[in-house]
Amino acid sequence: MTARRFPSASRGFTLVELLIVLVLLSLITLALASAMRTAAQTEERIDARLERMDDLRIATDFLRAALGRVSAQKRTGILEPGSAQFYFMGTASEVRWVGVMPARYGAGGRYHFRLHLADGQTLALQYLPWIDSPPQPNWELARSIPLATGVIGLSLQYADASDEPVQWGAPWATPDRMPAHIAVTVQTVNGAWPDLVVPLRALPASDGRLRGPVFGGSI
Repeated sequence: MTARRFPSASRGFTLVELLIVLVLLSLITLALASAMRTAAQTEERIDARLERMDDLRIATDFLRAALGRVSAQKRTGILEPGSAQFYFMGTASEVRWVGVMPARYGAGGRYHFRLHLADGQTLALQYLPWIDSPPQPNWELARSIPLATGVIGLSLQYADASDEPVQWGAPWATPDRMPAHIAVTVQTVNGAWPDLVVPLRALPASDGRLRGPVFGGSI
């Protein structure tokens, strides 16, 4: 009798089939790795953008608080004809004034301030204790608060409340009064800041035009 042969219930994969499976698995693995890398890079970009936005908010809020509260007290001593009567000097690249340090830094009283571009890439606010007498402050001894880094351009313009319509320009060349508004334009390596216009409000105790009691002490 001859033996009957039955087909095998299962047979192994051929080498070609195994190679195809390995290639497909490699492609799937590469696709997953690429997707994960893209997701990680997107998350990093979002985090960096949120951090820049937070830094921008902090810097602009600080500028509004510091630059928006100026002393309208006139300079003492003998002044040269045509010189500024107030502790204020504004050019297209920096501004100096006397004001009050924002409360978040816990320093009371008046200070000399200077906003400028330090080291060609840092928007810095320097400050010194207020001195109501010559000589002028020595900025080499001043402390500095870095407001933003990676700054490639700073432009300042000033507006007079008496101009109608409002005219912007620099430097500030009116010796008998201070500007009503200052426009700050900052260009960074990541793009330009939104337009920042700060109204200058005189401290009550320093403005001789204001009358009435001053609460909380003299500043």
